[in-house]
Parts: sequence; C-alpha cells; structure tokens
Amino acid sequence: MSATALTKKDFVNDQEVRWCPGCGDYAILAAIQKTMPELGVAREKIVFVSGIGCSSRFPYYMNTYGFHTIHGRAPTIATGLALARPDLSIWVITGDGDALSIGGNHLIHAMRRNVNIKVLLFNNQTYGLTKGQYSPTSHPGTISKSTPYGSVDQPFSATAVALGAGATFVARTYDKDARHMSDVFKRAHEHKGAAFVEILQNCVIFNDGVFEDIVGKDQRVDHMLHLQHGERLRFGKDNQKGLAITDFAAEVVDAASGRLDDVAVHREDLQNPGYAFLLSHLMQPEFPEPVGVFRSVEKPGYESAVIAQIEEQTARRGRGNLDALLRSGDTWQIH
Repeated sequence: MSATALTKKDFVNDQEVRWCPGCGDYAILAAIQKTMPELGVAREKIVFVSGIGCSSRFPYYMNTYGFHTIHGRAPTIATGLALARPDLSIWVITGDGDALSIGGNHLIHAMRRNVNIKVLLFNNQTYGLTKGQYSPTSHPGTISKSTPYGSVDQPFSATAVALGAGATFVARTYDKDARHMSDVFKRAHEHKGAAFVEILQNCVIFNDGVFEDIVGKDQRVDHMLHLQHGERLRFGKDNQKGLAITDFAAEVVDAASGRLDDVAVHREDLQNPGYAFLLSHLMQPEFPEPVGVFRSVEKPGYESAVIAQIEEQTARRGRGNLDALLRSGDTWQIH
C-alpha cells in the first residue's frame, strides 16, 4: 500500500483507550493519528517507543510498531533502534516525570548526540499514573500527595533542559490546538536529528487547569506568544504588545505606541542557543509563554558517524567474531 494513500483511520487500532475521561492525551493521540498520513512515511516504517506513565500507554493505541519500555529509558531504546534501523521514523513518547526525573540522564545524552529521534514530552506537572505526586516541572508550593505542605523544589523548564543538552530542534505546543500540534509534529519529523517537543497537557484528575492561565480560550491572546521565524515577537489583541530583548533580558513593550522597532525578530536558526534559552524561561505572570519552534539548526547526526566508523573498522579488520570477542582478554570460570 502506498504511504500517500493512508488516512487517520489506518493509524487507529482496536485497543480500548484507557485514559481518564477528558484527559489531554486523547487530543494528542488524535493529532498524531491525523498527522501520520501527512508525513508520507509507510506505516511499517514508523515506531513509537515509550517509557512509563499515563502518556507511555501511547504505543498501544497506534496501529504502527511500538515498544513500551521501562521507566525513563525510552530515549536509550530509541537510540539503539536508530542505529540499527536508520531508515525508520522513530518517535519517543514520555512524560515530565518519566523524562526529567528517572530518565533525565537518558534524555540529555540522546539530545547531545543528535540522534535522529522525535521526542514528544507530555507535560502536566504531575505524576498522574501513580496518583498525583509533584514532578520535576511542578511549581514551588505545589500541594500534592508527596508534598502535603507544598513543594520547595525549583522546577525544570522542559524546553530549557533540551536546549541545555544541545538539542538541534526544540518546540512547544499545547493539547487544546490540534492544528498547532500537527504543524509542530510535522516540523519535528522533517528535522534531521534529535527533535524535542514539549506538549502542555491537562491532567483532569490530579492537576486540572494547570495551564489554563496560558492556553485557556480567554487567556491565550494575552498570555501566549506564538513564535514565527522571521517575525517580530508580538502578542495581545491586535498584536499591540511585544517583547524587546536587550542586555540579555526581555521586556514587554507597547508595540502600538512607537516601540515597534524595539520588538525583537524571532530567529529559530541561531547556532548559539542563548536566545532560545532566554525564551524558554519566560513565564506568567511577568511574560507571555512562547509556543512554536524555539530552535532549529543543522548539526551532524549520531547514526551516520557511528555507521561510518563501523564500516571503516570492518574494512580494515574484517567483520570479526562475537564469540571470540567474548572469550578474549581477561576471563574467569566460577565453580
């Protein structure tokens, strides 16, 4: 079957979806199933790899290949898969607890190596599957079952973590806008190398409305900043507000009253991640929170370098013998 003939229905299987009614995961699943046919990739060439958590049930609901792995290790499994089968389109599904707590080490090394995988991090600022403990992205003061007197931790910005690890594509979207999610997923797919997408996702049971001040229908016009490469950082009704960036700091200015020239122009192609890093720390209530592509740059991929090295050594030393390798060097017999 030609990949271009596929439709959303081809990516829906017969498994019962078991998320809480109203969970933001449903919208993300629908957006992915809608987007996949538009990528022009044969279904047998697509793999979803997940860790542990509510989001990580995702591979069960996709009519593609999938791998539900262990806690936090999805990027590692995906890295091995990318090395063995660089022809595949590999997507990692993870949550803020799975990726930024126990899996933090695995995530940052997949990003710094620029492995050709697409990481979708569902961020709801809580551990939903284990009934609502605070997570690495929870704000200070968060009351949860593990922080009954309020969290005293300083939270991670998921996008800042990815940028700090050297990710070559970093974006943010949200579960209330199917078109925006689909556009970002397609950009991530087109990127050659590690792509990281944070999705602001609502948990109706344990953290309901956590992003409502940003993504709510009546709030987003003043509290959300849509990033568009080459366009000024403007927001608010009639785009009357803007962000000026001077001396490594952002300032909200009135773009409609003579300060339009002070409003910065968005550049997602900057090799230095400093500007994108600044954007990743903008938060309510002082600043609008950006969505869209923060950074998209080209760098050498990990797989091509490893495969070239293997081919070079194979040509020089032969294919080798695994059994002989395991029995070489210092060995012991245990009686």
